[in-house]
Amino acid sequence: MSSEWLESEGRTVAIRVRNVSKHYAMFQRPEDRFKQMVVPRLERLIGRPSRRYFRDFAALSNVSFDIGRGETVGIIGRNGSGKSTLLQIICGTLQSTSGSVEVDGRIAALLELGAGFNPEFTGRENVFLNSSILGIPRKEMEWRFDDIARFADIGPFIDQPVKTYSSGMYVRLAFATAINVDPDILVVDEALAVGDEAFQRKCFARIEQIKERGGTVLFVSHAAQAIVQLCTRAMLIDNGELILQGVPKRVIGQYQRLVNLNGEEGLSIRKQIVEMGEATIGNREESHPSDAPGQEASQLHHIDESWHDPSLTSHSRVEYESQGAEISRLRIIASDGREVNVLVHGEKYTYQYDVLFSEDIYNFGFGMLINTRSGLGIAGIGKGTSGSPAIKKVNRGSRIKVSIDFVTNLLPGVYFLNAGITGATSSGGGFVHRIIDGLAFRIAPVADLEATGLVDLGVAGRYQLID
Repeated sequence: MSSEWLESEGRTVAIRVRNVSKHYAMFQRPEDRFKQMVVPRLERLIGRPSRRYFRDFAALSNVSFDIGRGETVGIIGRNGSGKSTLLQIICGTLQSTSGSVEVDGRIAALLELGAGFNPEFTGRENVFLNSSILGIPRKEMEWRFDDIARFADIGPFIDQPVKTYSSGMYVRLAFATAINVDPDILVVDEALAVGDEAFQRKCFARIEQIKERGGTVLFVSHAAQAIVQLCTRAMLIDNGELILQGVPKRVIGQYQRLVNLNGEEGLSIRKQIVEMGEATIGNREESHPSDAPGQEASQLHHIDESWHDPSLTSHSRVEYESQGAEISRLRIIASDGREVNVLVHGEKYTYQYDVLFSEDIYNFGFGMLINTRSGLGIAGIGKGTSGSPAIKKVNRGSRIKVSIDFVTNLLPGVYFLNAGITGATSSGGGFVHRIIDGLAFRIAPVADLEATGLVDLGVAGRYQLID
């Protein structure tokens, strides 16, 4: 997003990044570092071309963007893509090789675990040390300290050396210090993933407060729903390059296409995303799709947003031995007939699989069950024949296509589908074939979703003011 666009919206620029690159010299052997210090100089002295004993690694390559005051921007990308390096350069803890960064306002940062605190100092001493680095007078921090200690909630450990802290205690104190100095800009680098669930909720509530008072928030996270829920904009970084930015939901969708792909397939998807980013530079609708004339939000939230992610596969699949039937071709079908595995919250889909019978089966039944990552069964169907006439016998050699309709009331995340066929054969009854976690699917992130837990039950709250 350009500074001209922000100025046209009447917003000042809080962070301006221009053509920032960061390069590192990678040495294959320890002695190559010494050779690089000495040999090229000698070769230049005697007029020979100098050799290079290192491999140049670009952690960031020519990254440029503007963040307006009051924006909340999420950065996402694969591990090693350069996200943390970028944040460190913005915060001034790392020098870029080239380019420039301008920051307007007091910046508070929560970077990787271990940054900014002296492990030999107590928590109390580190709070005051950190505030002095930010230029906050000690007297001001003395009246802020009780709020910091209350938010961190680490009890008497506040007066113990930080080196004795667990990772969770450390991040509690670090975040409490960062957000209680009234920063104009808050920068968070995935540190919140260390804290427990209750603390994360408290942190996100405080981030919302910073947003409401006009503060700027920039954070790195692999939590797709958090970026969609909190951010006004998202940026996708890959191999040190900013390849896409815009509406969080759209950027997250492209990241999920890319994240597990490598080789030629990964390069092909990456090229498509880069072209998509180039096509939308300066496009107002990309930044504010709901502002498009005559286009309602409900029209944007459409079944066409379903798609198939080839990298989304089940690694926990367990297949029972066949006892007279065999299940195959598990798939999810959208209303327009496409096979998909990235689904839209609240839409209707059909789960299908084929069955080939190698024996005569009596009292045929079928079923499905949706599981979480941890194996918790959420919802499904048991006998499965209530919507069709009962089949007392299926003859050997027969084929049946099973279709099960369901509505995606699940909250965003990754889930797994089971498939099962029941019946009786000459050798007994029960499951004649069953597949556990046979198919993985994802519910795409949803903006402004208030439901919590695993399933959206349509819960709605209300209140009445009483005298």
